[in-house]
Amino acid sequence: MKPKRLRADVLAGLTTSFALLPECIAFALVAHLNPLMGLYGAFIICTLTALFGGRPGMVSGAAGSMAVVIVALVVQHGVQYLLATVLLGGLIMMAFGLLKLGKLVRMVPYPVMLGFVNGLAIVIALAQLEHFKSGEAWLSGTPLYMMIGLVAATMTVVYVMPRLTRTVPPALVAILGVGLAVYLLGLPTRTLGDMAHIAGGLPTLALPDFAWNLDTLGIIAPYAILMALVGLLETLLTLNLTDEITESRGYPDRECVALGAANVVSGVFGGMGGCAMIGQTVINLSSGGRGRLSGVVAGVLILLFILFLSPLIERIPLAALVGVMFVVSQQTFAWASLRVLNKVPLNDVLVIIAVTVITVFTDLAMAVLCGIIIAALNFAWQQARQLYADSHLENDGSKLYRVHGTLFFASTTPFLNQFDPANDPAQVTLDCQHLSFVDYSAIAALGTLRERYTRAGKHLRVLHLSERCKKLLKRARMQHD
Repeated sequence: MKPKRLRADVLAGLTTSFALLPECIAFALVAHLNPLMGLYGAFIICTLTALFGGRPGMVSGAAGSMAVVIVALVVQHGVQYLLATVLLGGLIMMAFGLLKLGKLVRMVPYPVMLGFVNGLAIVIALAQLEHFKSGEAWLSGTPLYMMIGLVAATMTVVYVMPRLTRTVPPALVAILGVGLAVYLLGLPTRTLGDMAHIAGGLPTLALPDFAWNLDTLGIIAPYAILMALVGLLETLLTLNLTDEITESRGYPDRECVALGAANVVSGVFGGMGGCAMIGQTVINLSSGGRGRLSGVVAGVLILLFILFLSPLIERIPLAALVGVMFVVSQQTFAWASLRVLNKVPLNDVLVIIAVTVITVFTDLAMAVLCGIIIAALNFAWQQARQLYADSHLENDGSKLYRVHGTLFFASTTPFLNQFDPANDPAQVTLDCQHLSFVDYSAIAALGTLRERYTRAGKHLRVLHLSERCKKLLKRARMQHD
């Protein structure tokens, strides 16, 4: 590796590690867990996915989407059930990758991607507002003004630094600069240590301690499946985004296997589950991190913070980290999607808005699922509308129909409406050269059409069926000419 590339990855990893800390601590607290479980999970998952995953430059850790999924399990059944769930969820992720199902991310339409990115950008920004509270009450007076001032100073440094030099990541300069200023000037503001104390030892082997039986499996399996689904979705969509930013290609199946294995190890060593983190990935990429080393450095530094550097790290002002995450939110949001709202079809606009809103108010899995369903229904409707038929009488008195389009479940009614068995001549020919048969509904529609002509005492001849359609017909045990 070239020295310039090496330095860029190391500095990007250092910057990303600072951004990982408050997020992983906050998500662990959301899930009613010891903050060290979030940090151990971040160390293990970030490091292993960076080493063995299919997308260099992408950062994974103890993500908020996973914390939301498992909070009910922790409250009702305790930490040991969580560790078993993380382990089982990891095995499901590995199976997903080994079965080479990562390519299913291609089924996610671009408007859904835009909604996903915009929704997560809003979620990242809204999550930072919690740092403007003391308990349940909003800050006021001097603490509020100090917080706002330091956040503004951090954001200013991040935006101005690239105009002066690109040798050092601007987010790193902002975090260290604001932190040093707060320390030297003795400014009264909340620090990372006010969230939680992060000093600890090495993670130790901690296999889930409870009875392994069908009752236990019945409790953890639904959470494990949901955790795997959410983690895979967020990871694969973040991988797509990383591909676009870096103009390179990742390997989704390999990433799924690595993520699953990392979750298994995290569960065995007492860590939270996790997946790709879009905010930290954007920080890493914008700081120059393109190789595996950046993720490894970020993960290993999390462990070093726990073991040796907690007194220093706990002095970092929360305002500096909040400012960086606000910039990340702004950079993550697909502003171009707002400029094209009046230029793209209305159905695509609705998908973008729907996925964004659902991501903010529910969760990513539900948002993407709803977006895909909306897009699929719209596609089916558009395809059904494009089916049409040409017809004319032949010299021998028979009638020829040429049907164009795609015949599937949504277009069977328009297809049947093209014909007039009652008034057609005794001999009718259907030319399928320009007609595609997609599913069993298409075969059933052809059978229905033939029955209608038979009942009318007329003969329907079908020409130019594709080999695929003939196989479908044979499988359905229907006769054809």
